Amino acid sequence: MTIETGTATVGDVAGRLVGWLERLMPDGARRDALTAALTAGFGGDAAPISAAGCAAIERVAWKWARHVALFWEPGGTAPADTEAGAWPPPDPGAVRSRAAGVSNVRRLDDGTGVVRIDTLDAIGLAQPFVDAAFGLVRGARRIVLDLRGNGGGDPATVALIAGWLLGDRAVRLSDVVDRAGTRQWWTPDRAPGTALRQDAFVLVGPGTFSSGEALAYHLQARERVTVVGEATPGAADHVLPIRLAPTVLAHVPRAYVVDAVTGANWEGTGVIPDVPCPADDALEKLPG
Repeated sequence: MTIETGTATVGDVAGRLVGWLERLMPDGARRDALTAALTAGFGGDAAPISAAGCAAIERVAWKWARHVALFWEPGGTAPADTEAGAWPPPDPGAVRSRAAGVSNVRRLDDGTGVVRIDTLDAIGLAQPFVDAAFGLVRGARRIVLDLRGNGGGDPATVALIAGWLLGDRAVRLSDVVDRAGTRQWWTPDRAPGTALRQDAFVLVGPGTFSSGEALAYHLQARERVTVVGEATPGAADHVLPIRLAPTVLAHVPRAYVVDAVTGANWEGTGVIPDVPCPADDALEKLPG
């Protein structure tokens, strides 16, 4: 199917999304239900694609894959992709300018150390900032990891941060399953005595997404932290950017995560807090 600028319909875009899901997403009941729902809901829909059409496709897809996203770009002219793309390499200067998402490190009056991380940049750029942040709270009475604004990123950076709290010896976090097989993710080995041992809390909410959710989930599954706040959106896939039409860029699932302890993940359910409260109030609702 060739889609020229300005001619794409809702049915065209949904059909191309189904095609990419069948190419990229691992076989299974979830993929089959997702593609069937998209075909039944939008096959033959001749309405011109629009922001509203993109949102309608997303709403159907989210029942099975919360990470599906369609971005309406009305001025777009690039042709639809025929081969899978890749994420662009990070801009080192931009990563440094935002301190790799480490947006706040502070010590509260009661001795609590708070580290807020809002993104999970590529580990090669993020590690100096992450290590510096956790080094600053080494002597704190307890540790709070604030992920309420964390939209996700590099699973290697997830493993780095988890390692600060899970101990000096490497811990298997997860398997990532794609059509080619399975990749394991482990925390790094640390120098003896360098991991943090204090009581730890993780703050989450609707703004905690994707690998941000993974970090909270893996720590909670190992009973290392108390999770405080609101349930997260529930996006447990890895995705690729795929252009479905000149005016529509999509995030298409290509793999899913399986936690090494639970044998499951947070897809659709989100990370469920141990202490539920409005996300904005989470820091004030810490136990103890």
